[in-house]
Amino acid sequence: MAARSFSIVSFLLRFLFALVLVLVTYNPAEPYSFYHWALKPVLSSVETFDVTKGFVGVVLIIGWTIFLGATFRALGFFGLLLASLFFAMLTWFLIDREWLDIVNPSTVTWIILVCLSAVLATGLSWSHIWRRMTGQLDVDETDH
Repeated sequence: MAARSFSIVSFLLRFLFALVLVLVTYNPAEPYSFYHWALKPVLSSVETFDVTKGFVGVVLIIGWTIFLGATFRALGFFGLLLASLFFAMLTWFLIDREWLDIVNPSTVTWIILVCLSAVLATGLSWSHIWRRMTGQLDVDETDH
């Protein structure tokens, strides 16, 4: 049975797991992502794709399927659009106030990756947030 309490720590843990998934898949720090380790060498024909890289790729696909599936089921298309717009506008606000410097292209990439993680964490947390705001449970409908 799932825990009945939901706190900022619960959200931050979901955000941390989403951030790990996103950054393990791709990040601008050259050798520290699946893209740089497994895909980029294959695309440039420098190295062959081996079973270890294939296994890690499948694990990442499973992670993305779980995170994206839960996020899309919780938020739906319109909610996903609104969450994305929220974090995009928040980023724009921080840039407009000059609290974020986007001169470096790597910085822009990091901002996008963190925003993507925040959207995923929001989707994973939405049922708990909804229950807190409205007192209503959010359940999937199934036909038996």
